[in-house]
Amino acid sequence: MAAMVNGKFFETEVGKLFAGFPFPSLDVEAMMAVQRKNLEALTQANQLAVQGFQEIAKRQVEFARSAMDEASALVREWTETGTPEERMHKQAAFAKQAFEKSVNGTREFVALAGKTQTEAFDVLNKRFAESVEEWGSLAKKTSPRQ
Repeated sequence: MAAMVNGKFFETEVGKLFAGFPFPSLDVEAMMAVQRKNLEALTQANQLAVQGFQEIAKRQVEFARSAMDEASALVREWTETGTPEERMHKQAAFAKQAFEKSVNGTREFVALAGKTQTEAFDVLNKRFAESVEEWGSLAKKTSPRQ
């Protein structure tokens, strides 16, 4: 467990696992380096996802707080004197404004979620392409010469 925490899993645990086996022309260090990079990319993608979801949660709290403030303002305005027509006009204006803010808030949340997903996927996609090339290079090094 400690080996996983300090980021040395492949150097310690996997190294121990394969220590006694002879692998002719197999570059175990290079294989471990490829896997280490894969884990680093996975960690980075996970961090991007967490940061994105934290931003979404923060914006949701701000959105809810704003909605509560606006609802309180509506109640205050509603209790003020005025004709029934004026009150209905204020209520209709508030409903329209609330609907528009809700739609814009939803758009913002969808955009944030999409951005988060894209950033995390880009990290993984880039690493996958690099990994394929690295494994191909390792395979060329280990294949018997003809």
